[in-house]
Amino acid sequence: MKLTEEQQRLLDGSRGEVMAKIVKTLVMYGDAFGAERMVPVTSKYGHTVISFGLGVMDPVYDLYDEILSANLLSEQKFTADPRPLDPKVPSSPLDDLVFKKFMYSRQERYEEQLKKLGITKDEDYTCACYLDQVGNIPQRGDVLSWAESSAVVYANSVLGARCNRNSGILEMMGSIAGFVPEFGLLTDEGRKADWIVEVKCTKKPEAQLLGSAIGMKVMEEVPYVKGMEQWLGTELDDNAKAYLKDFGAATASNGAVGLYHIEGLTPEAKDLGESLIRENAQVYVIDDAELERVYRNYPVIWKNPDAKPQLAFIGCPHLTLQQLTDWSRAVLKGLEQNGRKKVAVPTVFTAPVPVIEEFNQSIYAWPLKKAGVVVSYICPLMYMNNPLCKSKAVLTSSNKLRTYTSAKYCTDAEILDIITGGAK
Repeated sequence: MKLTEEQQRLLDGSRGEVMAKIVKTLVMYGDAFGAERMVPVTSKYGHTVISFGLGVMDPVYDLYDEILSANLLSEQKFTADPRPLDPKVPSSPLDDLVFKKFMYSRQERYEEQLKKLGITKDEDYTCACYLDQVGNIPQRGDVLSWAESSAVVYANSVLGARCNRNSGILEMMGSIAGFVPEFGLLTDEGRKADWIVEVKCTKKPEAQLLGSAIGMKVMEEVPYVKGMEQWLGTELDDNAKAYLKDFGAATASNGAVGLYHIEGLTPEAKDLGESLIRENAQVYVIDDAELERVYRNYPVIWKNPDAKPQLAFIGCPHLTLQQLTDWSRAVLKGLEQNGRKKVAVPTVFTAPVPVIEEFNQSIYAWPLKKAGVVVSYICPLMYMNNPLCKSKAVLTSSNKLRTYTSAKYCTDAEILDIITGGAK
């Protein structure tokens, strides 16, 4: 690792022992991946994946206290992943006891630390920090120090920023130091495609399902996806960005994708075309039968696979305003068609706080609430980490939530049919 004079002075202790430890950690991180130098973090905002005050993570909070005591605050503003608790989300008294006493018992302590680091508003807590209403939108070419796999893959792919799949805490250290080791997705070579994915479906593929198939095939490598123009077009409008948000989250969680290219649509693919593809790239063809094969091979790990659903989560990553509106229309229409006034399964839509606030001014907010749907800022994954909640029969249209928890995946159409009472 070739450090600048200033970086070397930091490593040698010019700003104290704590900063020296931070720089040493970043150097060791870079060495592990063959980085030869550090590069400046240029984004206006940082983003931290750790938003939950788990009792077993006291060493993390002690580390943050050490950083704060040394007055090592980043010059960046911050956003963080969604909060793990929301009293509006259905839970039993016993669930709540486990959440507050045995799981997220350090939540207040941790959020106080986050305030000192610069996370001061409710709207700062979301996994979809790049939505317009939240405002953490990196520019193309910006170097980031983020974690949160779904946010990293979106920033790299849709926005054209540059960020590796960092771990929690390391992302905060990069923001505090102001630089990160240069390797992988921060380099031109690391952003080239190892796979050509040819999509040959007869209808628009489910974003979460297509992303899952690609993630499981390419793992951590970079795919160049062809054949999506007929459904997504050639401009990154709101519909295309919402689709790619969910698609990317599935590639990142069902595999370990940190960057994808969509032919004729995403910034680098639009500018550089097939020059992004490595020689001898592997080819993966996805048609209707392949997506069906992937879907049918998902395991159902409910204690009773035939149990009646007890809860449905929609929005992991958080929903956009348009998605929240579209889902509301679909649910209200489905209930009317099925002669129901309330959803057949308790249902939670999740979205960032400012998106919820804007949605609450719409004509759909009150009818949706009357229909029994909860709109929440919660992180469904953190909810499902409760061992009591794990035993529940939970449905989701999120492949990320399916991968990390016991929730059962359903396509959008299937879950809509179930929650509006159309499925018998």
